[in-house]
Amino acid sequence: MEIKYWSDIACPFCYIGSNRMKRAMKEIGIYDKTQLEFKSFELDPTSPKETNEGYINHFTHGNRDLEPQARAQMEQIESMAHGDGLSMDINSVVPTNTVDAHRIIKLAESKHDPELTERVISSFYKTYFSDGLSIADHKILFDASITAGLDEKDILDVLNSDKYHKDVIADEIEAQQSGIHAAPFFVINNKYGISGAQPYDVFVKALKQVQLEENSL
Repeated sequence: MEIKYWSDIACPFCYIGSNRMKRAMKEIGIYDKTQLEFKSFELDPTSPKETNEGYINHFTHGNRDLEPQARAQMEQIESMAHGDGLSMDINSVVPTNTVDAHRIIKLAESKHDPELTERVISSFYKTYFSDGLSIADHKILFDASITAGLDEKDILDVLNSDKYHKDVIADEIEAQQSGIHAAPFFVINNKYGISGAQPYDVFVKALKQVQLEENSL
């Protein structure tokens, strides 16, 4: 089985949805032997790399009339995350550009070590959603990458260049050509799609169905 999913570090539903998919893979016993490929999807490629904007303002685009509804939605998202055992302090989030984080994830993938890639992704989600730090700040991104186990020289080589930027864009073009306009979006065996942070049982059911089909061949 092969699974690829389009995701962004700045997307809380991507954080929750990808966690549910990984848990489902582990439950049915395919996690260690199944290719799981992270595909870049920037929610807003035009976001600045430096900002003092709070998450609530980012959520409402500055419309104060929407704040009560936005706060309720944010609390619901945070509750979903906590219910899945994920750490999330959504009020402390620094909304910013994620392209450099995506490029570092591509660096991790180039090492052909799935566990390393997962550590990098997890470290970036923690930085963004729990630590209240800017994932666009190169020092913070560097520290998070080192914590995950990437090599110092390799990280600096990427951050001081535009390396892997074309790979990020290629993922996004692939999404557009495939009719994928939102994240997270999961594709199983290039055949079945799952959109959004669906309930955990939905992921389990879908994987079991594909597994059953494969075993019947």
